Amino acid sequence: LPASVVIRNYLHPMIRFLYKRILKPLLFLTDPDWIHHVFVSMGERMGKYRITRVLLAWMYQYRGPDVSTTLDGITYPAPIVLAAGFDYNGRLAGVLDCLSFGGDEIGSVTARPCKGNEPPRLKRMIRSQSLVVYKGLKNEGVDAVIERLKKTRKPPGFVWGISIAKTNDAQSAGNEAAIEDYAYSLRRLVEENIGDFYTINISCPNVHGGESFADAAHLRPLMERLMQIKHNKPVYAKMPINSTWEEFNQMLEVLDTCGAHGVVIGNLNKNYNEADHPEEAPESYRGGLSGKTCQLRSNELIRKTREKWGKRFTIFGCGGVLSTRDALDKLDAGADAVQLITGMIFEGPHLMRDICRALAKRKK
Repeated sequence: LPASVVIRNYLHPMIRFLYKRILKPLLFLTDPDWIHHVFVSMGERMGKYRITRVLLAWMYQYRGPDVSTTLDGITYPAPIVLAAGFDYNGRLAGVLDCLSFGGDEIGSVTARPCKGNEPPRLKRMIRSQSLVVYKGLKNEGVDAVIERLKKTRKPPGFVWGISIAKTNDAQSAGNEAAIEDYAYSLRRLVEENIGDFYTINISCPNVHGGESFADAAHLRPLMERLMQIKHNKPVYAKMPINSTWEEFNQMLEVLDTCGAHGVVIGNLNKNYNEADHPEEAPESYRGGLSGKTCQLRSNELIRKTREKWGKRFTIFGCGGVLSTRDALDKLDAGADAVQLITGMIFEGPHLMRDICRALAKRKK
């Protein structure tokens, strides 16, 4: 083997050990929102220079047998996408390929800039392997994100998805205003030809008016309006996971008749009692739970969706991907690809490469 490969194979276990045993404990002593800001800023800068991209890729980019997948005409170098909610302003869109991601779901973006909910917006539940997420759709607004992405060098073959939500303010609290809020964002993205696919976030639990479109009756007028905007990109819906199967399936029926291509299953868990250690959660509801707390609900809804609808919907499995085994479980349940955030935070930036290796081993 080339010397560089031997060195890399020797150093990878050390890098993993250093993150989990030294760096992560130190990071977890500080405010998670601040740490998020620091890492996004660092990642954005590193993505602009060849030398730092090469260094990141040397440490974290998968090199091995082909694990690509094609969904709705889009080929992903790896079936792993950074879920919406981390890169909400598109600042990491030019660097995530170096971490073995096949795509970045940017956003959620909204029609107007949104400062999000009042801090604290994030809380770690370490023993539960979960985060309390109370961001409230913080982002710079769709027009600012479009301008940033127009100036960003897109890595060859890398996929940009854009998650769209309604602005978290009183102006969009009513359903009609909210629908036009979504429509403005989608129309602007289409006009500028930004994004390889679009995900409609119908189930963010931390906004004015609540989950206005997380039921079939309200979802239909939203999807009918958005499907009037003509383009040739796949459209997905980010689904709630606290609905009953009957309610969930009714939403799938709406998505089917409106012509949506697929679903992301799913969003945050609102039931704190389902955490392994619910005492870690806030006493009163203040944001949804990510990570392991979403795992069982997500997997079950993926399985039922695939059994009921066959290949009708492309399915992105999201929620509780904390290990290679968790990713494989999502795919075995029926997902076509996985999305994650919390696993990267708890396990480290080597997780995506490890998943790719597990997929390559399975294909042998």
